[in-house]
Amino acid sequence: MKILGLKVDVDTLRGYREGVPNLLGLLEELSVKASFFFSMGPDNSGKALVRVFRPGFLEKMRRTSAVSTYGWRTLLYGTLLPAPLIVESAPGILRDAARKGHDCGVHAWDHVKWQDRLPKLPVTTLEADFRRAFDLFSQRTGKAARACAAPGWQVTEESLRVQEELKLDYCSDTRGAFPFLPRWGNKVFRTPQIPSTLPTMDEVLGRGGLEGSRLAEHLLGLLREGLNVFTLHGEMEGMGQLGVFREFLTRARDQGVRCVPLSTVAQALDPETLPVCPVRMCPIEGRAGRVATQIIEEEPAA
Repeated sequence: MKILGLKVDVDTLRGYREGVPNLLGLLEELSVKASFFFSMGPDNSGKALVRVFRPGFLEKMRRTSAVSTYGWRTLLYGTLLPAPLIVESAPGILRDAARKGHDCGVHAWDHVKWQDRLPKLPVTTLEADFRRAFDLFSQRTGKAARACAAPGWQVTEESLRVQEELKLDYCSDTRGAFPFLPRWGNKVFRTPQIPSTLPTMDEVLGRGGLEGSRLAEHLLGLLREGLNVFTLHGEMEGMGQLGVFREFLTRARDQGVRCVPLSTVAQALDPETLPVCPVRMCPIEGRAGRVATQIIEEEPAA
């Protein structure tokens, strides 16, 4: 059976306030649940423009029509415009996602700070930002977050250690092929990783004419037997590419693909039998910079 784990990363104020309600409506219409990971604190998206110096960044901005996707205000937050608080601007959206039965967790306190500066952040800053994000999540939902997903698939040994101390059910910080326990250097961490196995829409959009129905067909063709994990974004699939995502999800469901949140995947995992795999920062096609990648040294036994 083909299983499609749905992971929604919410990076910006616009993605939260506009994209998430759109996705909640679509998922309710199709009777599908997903995992939502929320950036809890300030939207500092304007500071991300320093990525212009990374190879491939400008090409990706062009392919994905970043200005229309994110909007000019978003691209100025934290620089020429003050950085607005994301969840606190409308806490009801987070509560609505949880009330509708979706798996909800933490993406970050400050998405841009994590994605662009993680290796330089002191452990005390990581701990403080995690604490702020998880405390706010609990205050606004009445429940403790049981999972998190690192912005931009950026991890360090220190970030994995801080997550480990939270005793989460799972994390989804990596790109890879199947669930595993991460090893960084000689240290094995016991929090299961459920990696994104499929390319994101913004990594393939516009490449070789992949748009609209052709893009939906391409993503369908990538689904394999067993677990597939697709990461989507409130700013893209929740807004400008909502129609493409609707087509992809509808056709997948009609073809018998079982669509589930990552919490359902996590519940079926036994950490005692999960394979241990190294995690390394590697380049990935269609994305600027490097991302945390599962290194498969030996395929797990069937």
